[in-house]
Amino acid sequence: MNIILLSGGSGKRLWPLSNDVRSKQFIKLFKDENGDYESMVQRVHRQVTSVDKDATITIATSKSQVSAIYNQLGDKVSVCVEPCRRDTFPAIVLAAAYLKDVKGLGDDECVVVCPVDPYVDNTYYEAVGELEKLVQQNDANITLMGIEPTYPSEKYGYIIPSENAEVSSVSEFKEKPDTETAKGYLAQGALWNAGVFAFKLGYILKRAHELLEFKGYHDLYSHYDTATKISFDYAVLEKESSIQVLRYRGDWKDVGTWNMMAEVMSEPVKGNATLDDTCENTTVVNELSIPILGMGLKNVIIAASGDGILVSDKEQSGYMKPYVEKISTDIMFAEKSWGTYSVIDAESGSLTVKITVKAGAHLSYQAHEFRDEVWTILSGAGKTIIDGMEQEVKAGDTVTMAAGCKHTLIAETDLSVLEVQIGTDITETDKTVYDFEF
Repeated sequence: MNIILLSGGSGKRLWPLSNDVRSKQFIKLFKDENGDYESMVQRVHRQVTSVDKDATITIATSKSQVSAIYNQLGDKVSVCVEPCRRDTFPAIVLAAAYLKDVKGLGDDECVVVCPVDPYVDNTYYEAVGELEKLVQQNDANITLMGIEPTYPSEKYGYIIPSENAEVSSVSEFKEKPDTETAKGYLAQGALWNAGVFAFKLGYILKRAHELLEFKGYHDLYSHYDTATKISFDYAVLEKESSIQVLRYRGDWKDVGTWNMMAEVMSEPVKGNATLDDTCENTTVVNELSIPILGMGLKNVIIAASGDGILVSDKEQSGYMKPYVEKISTDIMFAEKSWGTYSVIDAESGSLTVKITVKAGAHLSYQAHEFRDEVWTILSGAGKTIIDGMEQEVKAGDTVTMAAGCKHTLIAETDLSVLEVQIGTDITETDKTVYDFEF
């Protein structure tokens, strides 16, 4: 299978663990078969490759998520980066052009597009494999997978099939309805539109050239900010006459809110937290070092990170987005391709962070104009390169980089480092990255 996983959004409904850099698909709340915590994107990758070990996976995402993807998946996937956000149609076209021009896929290759964050079992990806077979049979230009609803939801759009069969042509699409209207759709055998569909690469690129002006991947990338903002549904699906849908009857959950996430988490408590015996249906996720004690709580979610603390009724937590959008804070935790970054203290003129660098990884070779930096090695071993001079470092060592000097840190083992930044401009913009042969 050739799969494009769409990874976007900031996941504000899972605040404070999610933010503009760390979206919901990167939060490690599930356990794999070995009992280790994994994120949604890691879970999806594991499921896809367990169903099809030869699957090629390309993640279409924004610049802000690239580091987290490489941190969690390494080089197991390809990444197609959107220069800016232009909705799902340009994103899918860019990924399709990437597969054609960079990865060398032919026009007759089948491509399946899926969201990166459904909570499903392996039967879902087995059904995705069926989409590929249906596309290869040339019965339709596009084949969708529709989810058989379990209740009349207001949260999802609907696909109205022409008949109540495993595979059917599509009669029409419906926007998110109210509950009463949704009941009528269910009586017609309607399916939830989960944003899963498959096509031949040549077909979608032909459609793309009809709607967008570009010569190929590199041309589209360079002019991406001028591409029309439009969803794939509006641009293609609702205008396509040769379209069919595969009915999926298995389990499927959209875990975009805390009350839904709590239903599928491996454990009700993660992190340093204690609930007394009177608590009922209460979930706690604590990423802070300080303990949380809950007593007499019923139907409550508590989530705590460096970005903030949420205490909410589970059902009410689904309506938190407009309130979170009013909260303005700096990002306190981020996953990088080389490790992690956690803010410990921020004051005017200084910033203290703890960074971890994975064994074999390194920071960029960089310099700052307006700040000095001091590294204190807490654990592990590696080396620094400062203005071209190498120095071995180990636990207990302290290294000072004055403003203007070029520096990097290379981890031989997992490194834990306390970094203190002191200066007049402690921002991401005060950084110049230089080429360096590691």
